[in-house]
Amino acid sequence: MTAATPPSTAAAEPALRCRDLRKRYGDLEAVAGVSFEVRRGEVFGLLGPNGAGKTTTVEMLEGIRDPDGGELTVLGLDPRNHGREIKSRIGVQLQNAALYPFLTVTELIELFGRFFPRRRPTADVIAALDLGEKRSAQTRTLSGGQQQRLSVALALVNEPELVFLDEPTTGLDPAARRSLWGVIQGLRDRGTSILLTTHYMEEAEVLCDRLAIMDHGRILDSGTVEELVGRRFRERAVRFHRIDGLDDIVLARLAGVSRLAHEDDEVVLYTTDVATTIGAVLAAADGVGAQPDNLGVRRASLEDVFLDLTGHALRD
Repeated sequence: MTAATPPSTAAAEPALRCRDLRKRYGDLEAVAGVSFEVRRGEVFGLLGPNGAGKTTTVEMLEGIRDPDGGELTVLGLDPRNHGREIKSRIGVQLQNAALYPFLTVTELIELFGRFFPRRRPTADVIAALDLGEKRSAQTRTLSGGQQQRLSVALALVNEPELVFLDEPTTGLDPAARRSLWGVIQGLRDRGTSILLTTHYMEEAEVLCDRLAIMDHGRILDSGTVEELVGRRFRERAVRFHRIDGLDDIVLARLAGVSRLAHEDDEVVLYTTDVATTIGAVLAAADGVGAQPDNLGVRRASLEDVFLDLTGHALRD
């Protein structure tokens, strides 16, 4: 009997793997021992506030910055020895791309395509990013959302196996943001591996197969949204605006409450007995002559995980 053929190394190897990655600027350790991997054909997210170290991490993975320590492989290769080969197989969308202002969309995509031995047809790239109506427009005339889509288009001209998207929807209106989400989901459906950084909670929940929560240069936890929530919460969240006269000591002792948190001007009480806890909140508020404003209940979410890990809400 013939032995089964083992899976290929390329298929078994993650698209990206880093271990104990570090970067320091003077006294600031911007990246402090980051470890994770991006599997083939998945969207992996780095979620965190501005200043968390996401962009510095991504720039090291892309080969733009040299790490001060740690191990890194991209598409199974060491960037220190195979930088040129890696760059021909990845796509990079930067937060702030300086585009040639007087070239048209078509001319710019054609120009970038000539940099690579393998390229995707320009018409396909334009169609994928919904830039057909702007194919003959100079890039200086594009709106912010159109420029973001063009920036992503330029990252796709070489049919990359791995794409880096660094906060691609920052500054976009909700409609433009959701349009770009569709593009990212389409890339995943084609089997492209994607590393996405974002500071939008909803974006991470919608797009990411797995994600890591990052703050102050460190990975605090990682997994699917369900895994992250399930590891910390079995409760529901009862939320309402702060009430003068009800301090944390009183609220934490209300019936059914397992823990308490604050988000902006709201109190968040986690409970396994919603009805009992709401009754206790109403009674306590009545005792100080108040009514709880915007009282609501929801299941624990990624937002609760971030709040639990960092002690503060994620700011856009």
